[in-house]
Amino acid sequence: MTNALLNRPGQDDSRNPSMEQDRHQQLTARMAQLAETSAGTPMGQLLRKFWHPIALSRSVAPGKAREVRLLSEDLALYRGEGGSAHLLANRCAHRLTKLHTGWVQGDELRCMYHGWKYDARGQCVERPAERPGSHASIRVTAYPVHEYCGLIFAYLGEGEPPMFDLPRKPKFEEPGVMLFPRQEIWPCNWLQHAENSLDAVHVSFAHQMGKVGVFGDAITSDIPTLRYEETSAGIQQTAVRVSGGKSQVRVSDWTFPYGNHVAMPAVYEGGPWMESANWMVPIDDTHTLRVSLRAAPSTNPEADTKLQEYFDGCDDYCATDYHDELFAGNYPDDPLVRLTSAQDYVALIGQGAIADRVHERLGASDLGIAMLRRIIARELEAIRTGAPTKEWSRIERPSTLIQHTAEKATD
Repeated sequence: MTNALLNRPGQDDSRNPSMEQDRHQQLTARMAQLAETSAGTPMGQLLRKFWHPIALSRSVAPGKAREVRLLSEDLALYRGEGGSAHLLANRCAHRLTKLHTGWVQGDELRCMYHGWKYDARGQCVERPAERPGSHASIRVTAYPVHEYCGLIFAYLGEGEPPMFDLPRKPKFEEPGVMLFPRQEIWPCNWLQHAENSLDAVHVSFAHQMGKVGVFGDAITSDIPTLRYEETSAGIQQTAVRVSGGKSQVRVSDWTFPYGNHVAMPAVYEGGPWMESANWMVPIDDTHTLRVSLRAAPSTNPEADTKLQEYFDGCDDYCATDYHDELFAGNYPDDPLVRLTSAQDYVALIGQGAIADRVHERLGASDLGIAMLRRIIARELEAIRTGAPTKEWSRIERPSTLIQHTAEKATD
């Protein structure tokens, strides 16, 4: 499977049309498998082994419910009147009406159609028009949730969920740090986003497009030398750019299956650099929820207020709303969030809803993408054969996420 995922034939079949056709069909099937998210697919099974951020905490108030979609499943996210978040399959067991359209009562959710009521475990506790006690055998699926730094995470796998540890980052838990969560929904497959985050070269081009913001300016447009290493959490990505006799080193801690943790420049000149976690959450095969969480050290009241106002202003920006403008080359006049989002949007949506990996041609600069596909191939093979997949864990000593400039070493 590995050679197929990397778009490298195992041998030269060009003189045997039948073998070449078979290889092409196998490659097409395996590439298509990468984009699948449903429960009955190998990739869907692999993705269900992880916690996924599904919503901003502020998006659902106590006593309210809303619909969310994750891994091709429709879900009802509600917050009990006491403040705890809960997640149920979004279909009433009676007539399959969507549960999120009903009422939150205490810590339970009542269907608006005929009043069937469910507790946070998915157990039906009341059927008003049926005989008393007949509800005991009825339930809908409930899923574990965990709130962290203004985000709601969910686990859709079987059995007990893993400890909520892999998504955590030390910087987000420090006192005196300002946290800025936000999200966008884009109409393309999650893996395009994940591969983009392991492609340091695109920074030298895509993030120079339209306008060079603080990110494109800080990282520079020089082509980096790349190094990738698998860690207990995912992949460590090191990009070294040499310019003017100096080397710039940027290390990021990329977390399997799609979490990117990177250093980001300050929005305003003179401010401290931020740390940013970005999750490329599969809504379904052709939609991705891009969740980001940025942590900036608090400095002084005036600067903090200015930064808070900036992120509040970016809160409702979604590049999808500006599709035609962006593909016509009209990028937002913005220093960071809107601009980098717009630049990535054009690059990723330009690949189509699901990238045609069969006809792509990877190069030497695609080391990170190649490593990710090898890891996915290994994990999918383990699922196919019934072997254990890797037990991913947060690295004890996270990568130092800095922009470091030093004199280039001389021989």
